[in-house]
Amino acid sequence: MSMKSEEEYKNALSEEEYKILREKGTEAPFTGAYVDTKIDGIYRCKACGTNLFSSNAKFNSNTGWPSFSDPIAKDAVVFTPDNSHGMHRTEVTCKNCESHLGHVFNGSEKGAKHFCINSTSLDLEES
Repeated sequence: MSMKSEEEYKNALSEEEYKILREKGTEAPFTGAYVDTKIDGIYRCKACGTNLFSSNAKFNSNTGWPSFSDPIAKDAVVFTPDNSHGMHRTEVTCKNCESHLGHVFNGSEKGAKHFCINSTSLDLEES
């Protein structure tokens, strides 16, 4: 249920943001703006502004991408099998606009899930 046309997303997002959010790309590890951020707030979808993750669920996984134990609401994200690049993973997309956020894996130091999310897919609203 995409809120905008692809042309509108191309006009609203930078080239890198469009590649990651709309074309399922990824940023290089340890290069994203939010990898080491410890600021309190809410992480929102860069494409549509939907609340996705709380800073309370963020933890340092040493993977090179921002990591979260849970989304802010169970229905904020959608899970889709991803067998690209010879791997079996679960893609995480924004439920509101279907933009690619990253992947989720089982097991983390904070809980049962490890959401590995591209910084480029997020905006942080500080609290």
